[in-house]
Amino acid sequence: MSTAESGQDPQNIYDNTEFFVGYKALRQNDSGLNGAMEIPALRSMLPALSGRSILDLGCGFGDFARYARQAGAASVVAVDVSARMLDEAVGQTDDRAIAYRHSSIEQYLPEAKSFDLVVSSLALHYVPDYEAVVHRVYAALKPGGWFVFSVEHPTCTANSMGWIRNAAGESVGWSLDHYQEEGRRATTWFVDGVIKYHRTIATYVNTLIRAGFRVQMLCEPTPTAEALALRPALLAENRRPPFLLLAAVRP
Repeated sequence: MSTAESGQDPQNIYDNTEFFVGYKALRQNDSGLNGAMEIPALRSMLPALSGRSILDLGCGFGDFARYARQAGAASVVAVDVSARMLDEAVGQTDDRAIAYRHSSIEQYLPEAKSFDLVVSSLALHYVPDYEAVVHRVYAALKPGGWFVFSVEHPTCTANSMGWIRNAAGESVGWSLDHYQEEGRRATTWFVDGVIKYHRTIATYVNTLIRAGFRVQMLCEPTPTAEALALRPALLAENRRPPFLLLAAVRP
Protein backbone atom coordinates (compact mmCIF):
# COMPACT_ATOMS: atom_id res chain seq x y z
CA MET A 1 0.00 0.00 0.00
CA SER A 2 1.34 3.42 -0.91
CA THR A 3 1.30 6.41 1.41
CA ALA A 4 -1.30 8.03 -0.81
CA GLU A 5 -3.55 5.00 -0.50
CA SER A 6 -3.08 4.73 3.26
CA GLY A 7 -3.79 8.41 3.87
CA GLN A 8 -0.35 9.03 5.38
CA ASP A 9 1.72 12.03 4.36
CA PRO A 10 5.08 11.18 2.75
CA GLN A 11 8.03 11.76 5.04
CA ASN A 12 9.76 15.11 4.54
CA ILE A 13 12.53 15.26 7.11
CA TYR A 14 14.64 17.46 4.83
CA ASP A 15 12.40 20.47 5.50
CA ASN A 16 13.08 20.16 9.24
CA THR A 17 15.31 23.19 9.96
CA GLU A 18 17.81 21.39 12.20
CA PHE A 19 18.09 18.45 9.83
CA PHE A 20 18.42 20.63 6.75
CA VAL A 21 21.23 22.75 8.23
CA GLY A 22 23.18 19.65 9.28
CA TYR A 23 22.67 17.86 5.98
CA LYS A 24 23.59 20.91 3.90
CA ALA A 25 26.84 21.35 5.84
CA LEU A 26 27.64 17.65 5.38
CA ARG A 27 27.23 17.84 1.60
CA GLN A 28 28.96 21.21 1.20
CA ASN A 29 32.00 20.02 3.17
CA ASP A 30 31.90 16.58 1.50
CA SER A 31 32.45 15.10 4.95
CA GLY A 32 30.03 12.21 4.47
CA LEU A 33 30.35 9.07 2.39
CA ASN A 34 28.54 10.31 -0.73
CA GLY A 35 31.50 11.85 -2.50
CA ALA A 36 33.92 9.17 -1.36
CA MET A 37 31.83 6.17 -2.35
CA GLU A 38 28.24 6.52 -3.53
CA ILE A 39 28.50 9.23 -6.19
CA PRO A 40 31.46 7.74 -8.12
CA ALA A 41 29.90 4.28 -7.93
CA LEU A 42 26.53 5.50 -9.21
CA ARG A 43 28.11 7.39 -12.10
CA SER A 44 30.17 4.35 -13.09
CA MET A 45 26.98 2.28 -13.48
CA LEU A 46 25.17 4.70 -15.78
CA PRO A 47 24.74 4.24 -19.52
CA ALA A 48 26.03 6.99 -21.79
CA LEU A 49 23.97 10.09 -20.96
CA SER A 50 24.24 11.95 -24.27
CA GLY A 51 20.82 12.71 -25.76
CA ARG A 52 18.86 10.92 -23.03
CA SER A 53 15.73 12.10 -21.25
CA ILE A 54 16.21 11.52 -17.53
CA LEU A 55 14.03 11.38 -14.42
CA ASP A 56 15.80 12.02 -11.10
CA LEU A 57 13.75 10.81 -8.11
CA GLY A 58 14.83 12.52 -4.89
CA CYS A 59 17.02 15.08 -6.61
CA GLY A 60 18.11 17.03 -3.51
CA PHE A 61 20.27 20.00 -4.44
CA GLY A 62 20.13 19.08 -8.14
CA ASP A 63 23.74 17.92 -8.35
CA PHE A 64 22.98 14.91 -10.53
CA ALA A 65 20.65 16.87 -12.83
CA ARG A 66 23.41 19.38 -13.53
CA TYR A 67 25.99 16.61 -13.96
CA ALA A 68 23.75 14.81 -16.44
CA ARG A 69 23.28 17.91 -18.55
CA GLN A 70 27.03 18.56 -18.59
CA ALA A 71 27.40 14.96 -19.80
CA GLY A 72 25.06 15.66 -22.72
CA ALA A 73 21.63 14.62 -21.45
CA ALA A 74 18.83 16.15 -23.52
CA SER A 75 16.60 16.92 -20.53
CA VAL A 76 16.16 16.16 -16.84
CA VAL A 77 13.02 16.15 -14.72
CA ALA A 78 14.17 16.36 -11.10
CA VAL A 79 11.70 15.53 -8.31
CA ASP A 80 11.97 16.13 -4.58
CA VAL A 81 9.56 16.33 -1.65
CA SER A 82 11.58 19.05 0.10
CA ALA A 83 10.82 22.65 -0.82
CA ARG A 84 14.06 23.75 0.85
CA MET A 85 16.13 21.34 -1.20
CA LEU A 86 14.43 22.48 -4.40
CA ASP A 87 15.00 26.14 -3.55
CA GLU A 88 18.71 25.39 -3.26
CA ALA A 89 18.64 23.38 -6.50
CA VAL A 90 16.91 26.14 -8.46
CA GLY A 91 19.34 28.72 -7.09
CA GLN A 92 22.29 26.68 -8.36
CA THR A 93 20.80 25.95 -11.79
CA ASP A 94 20.63 28.05 -14.92
CA ASP A 95 19.38 25.54 -17.46
CA ARG A 96 15.95 25.41 -19.07
CA ALA A 97 16.41 21.73 -19.88
CA ILE A 98 16.24 20.91 -16.16
CA ALA A 99 12.70 20.98 -14.77
CA TYR A 100 12.32 20.75 -10.99
CA ARG A 101 9.11 19.26 -9.60
CA HIS A 102 7.94 19.52 -5.99
CA SER A 103 6.51 16.10 -5.17
CA SER A 104 7.17 13.02 -3.11
CA ILE A 105 8.49 9.98 -4.95
CA GLU A 106 5.39 8.08 -3.84
CA GLN A 107 2.98 10.58 -5.42
CA TYR A 108 4.83 11.53 -8.59
CA LEU A 109 3.21 10.02 -11.70
CA PRO A 110 5.44 10.28 -14.77
CA GLU A 111 4.06 9.83 -18.25
CA ALA A 112 4.32 6.30 -19.63
CA LYS A 113 7.37 5.45 -21.76
CA SER A 114 8.72 8.99 -21.51
CA PHE A 115 12.25 8.51 -20.11
CA ASP A 116 15.45 6.80 -21.22
CA LEU A 117 16.88 6.70 -17.70
CA VAL A 118 15.51 6.95 -14.16
CA VAL A 119 17.99 7.64 -11.37
CA SER A 120 17.50 7.75 -7.60
CA SER A 121 20.30 8.50 -5.18
CA LEU A 122 19.85 7.44 -1.54
CA ALA A 123 16.12 8.11 -1.48
CA LEU A 124 14.23 4.83 -1.86
CA HIS A 125 14.97 3.64 1.68
CA TYR A 126 12.69 6.48 2.83
CA VAL A 127 9.80 5.17 0.72
CA PRO A 128 7.42 2.67 2.36
CA ASP A 129 6.20 1.03 -0.87
CA TYR A 130 9.28 0.19 -2.91
CA GLU A 131 7.38 -2.24 -5.13
CA ALA A 132 4.92 0.44 -6.24
CA VAL A 133 7.77 2.78 -7.17
CA VAL A 134 9.50 0.03 -9.17
CA HIS A 135 6.35 -0.61 -11.20
CA ARG A 136 5.86 3.11 -11.79
CA VAL A 137 9.46 3.48 -12.94
CA TYR A 138 9.10 0.51 -15.28
CA ALA A 139 6.03 2.11 -16.86
CA ALA A 140 7.81 5.46 -17.21
CA LEU A 141 10.79 4.00 -19.07
CA LYS A 142 11.00 3.51 -22.80
CA PRO A 143 11.94 -0.01 -23.90
CA GLY A 144 15.68 -0.31 -23.39
CA GLY A 145 15.57 2.36 -20.67
CA TRP A 146 17.68 2.11 -17.52
CA PHE A 147 16.85 2.33 -13.81
CA VAL A 148 19.91 3.03 -11.64
CA PHE A 149 19.60 3.70 -7.93
CA SER A 150 21.38 3.61 -4.60
CA VAL A 151 20.05 2.97 -1.11
CA GLU A 152 21.54 2.70 2.33
CA HIS A 153 22.80 -0.87 2.55
CA PRO A 154 20.45 -3.34 4.24
CA THR A 155 23.18 -4.28 6.71
CA CYS A 156 22.86 -0.69 7.94
CA THR A 157 19.09 -0.29 7.86
CA ALA A 158 18.46 -3.60 9.63
CA ASN A 159 19.62 -2.33 13.00
CA SER A 160 20.45 1.26 13.95
CA MET A 161 22.98 0.31 16.65
CA GLY A 162 25.89 0.59 14.19
CA TRP A 163 29.45 0.07 15.39
CA ILE A 164 30.06 -1.95 18.53
CA ARG A 165 32.79 -0.26 20.58
CA ASN A 166 35.01 -1.45 23.41
CA ALA A 167 35.77 0.42 26.62
CA ALA A 168 38.41 2.47 24.82
CA GLY A 169 35.88 3.61 22.23
CA GLU A 170 37.41 1.53 19.45
CA SER A 171 35.06 -0.14 16.97
CA VAL A 172 35.30 -3.91 17.26
CA GLY A 173 32.52 -4.88 14.88
CA TRP A 174 29.32 -3.91 13.13
CA SER A 175 25.97 -4.82 14.69
CA LEU A 176 23.74 -6.80 12.33
CA ASP A 177 20.43 -7.93 13.77
CA HIS A 178 16.79 -8.37 12.66
CA TYR A 179 17.96 -8.56 9.05
CA GLN A 180 15.05 -10.68 7.80
CA GLU A 181 12.44 -8.52 9.58
CA GLU A 182 11.64 -5.98 6.90
CA GLY A 183 9.78 -2.76 7.58
CA ARG A 184 9.85 0.59 9.31
CA ARG A 185 12.85 1.73 11.33
CA ALA A 186 13.09 4.93 13.40
CA THR A 187 16.60 6.30 13.76
CA THR A 188 18.52 9.43 14.68
CA TRP A 189 20.43 11.38 12.03
CA PHE A 190 20.87 15.06 12.93
CA VAL A 191 17.42 14.78 14.60
CA ASP A 192 15.37 12.05 16.22
CA GLY A 193 12.55 10.31 14.40
CA VAL A 194 14.04 9.85 10.93
CA ILE A 195 12.05 7.00 9.34
CA LYS A 196 13.69 4.51 7.01
CA TYR A 197 12.39 1.24 5.59
CA HIS A 198 14.55 -1.85 5.84
CA ARG A 199 14.53 -4.38 3.02
CA THR A 200 16.80 -7.30 2.30
CA ILE A 201 19.06 -7.40 -0.74
CA ALA A 202 16.85 -10.19 -2.06
CA THR A 203 13.79 -7.93 -1.90
CA TYR A 204 15.55 -5.09 -3.71
CA VAL A 205 16.67 -7.42 -6.50
CA ASN A 206 13.69 -9.75 -6.83
CA THR A 207 11.18 -6.88 -6.90
CA LEU A 208 12.95 -5.55 -9.98
CA ILE A 209 12.88 -8.97 -11.62
CA ARG A 210 9.19 -9.53 -10.89
CA ALA A 211 8.36 -6.14 -12.39
CA GLY A 212 9.98 -7.19 -15.66
CA PHE A 213 13.40 -5.58 -15.33
CA ARG A 214 16.61 -7.26 -16.39
CA VAL A 215 19.18 -6.66 -13.65
CA GLN A 216 22.50 -5.51 -15.11
CA MET A 217 24.69 -4.85 -12.09
CA LEU A 218 24.80 -4.87 -8.29
CA CYS A 219 27.44 -2.80 -6.51
CA GLU A 220 28.59 -2.46 -2.88
CA PRO A 221 31.20 0.30 -3.30
CA THR A 222 34.36 0.92 -1.33
CA PRO A 223 36.09 4.30 -0.86
CA THR A 224 37.92 5.59 -3.90
CA ALA A 225 41.71 5.81 -3.80
CA GLU A 226 41.46 9.60 -4.05
CA ALA A 227 39.12 9.75 -1.06
CA LEU A 228 41.36 7.46 1.01
CA ALA A 229 44.37 9.66 0.28
CA LEU A 230 42.51 12.66 1.71
CA ARG A 231 40.68 10.82 4.50
CA PRO A 232 42.56 7.66 5.59
CA ALA A 233 39.91 6.96 8.24
CA LEU A 234 37.58 5.93 5.40
CA LEU A 235 39.44 2.61 5.30
CA ALA A 236 37.11 1.52 8.13
CA GLU A 237 34.23 1.58 5.64
CA ASN A 238 35.68 -1.57 4.06
CA ARG A 239 34.61 -3.42 7.20
CA ARG A 240 30.92 -3.11 6.28
CA PRO A 241 29.07 -1.96 3.13
CA PRO A 242 27.38 1.44 3.61
CA PHE A 243 25.61 1.47 0.23
CA LEU A 244 23.84 -0.85 -2.18
CA LEU A 245 23.50 0.14 -5.85
CA LEU A 246 21.53 -1.56 -8.58
CA ALA A 247 21.23 -1.04 -12.32
CA ALA A 248 18.41 -2.61 -14.33
CA VAL A 249 17.02 -2.33 -17.83
CA ARG A 250 13.47 -2.45 -19.16
CA PRO A 251 13.71 -4.93 -22.09
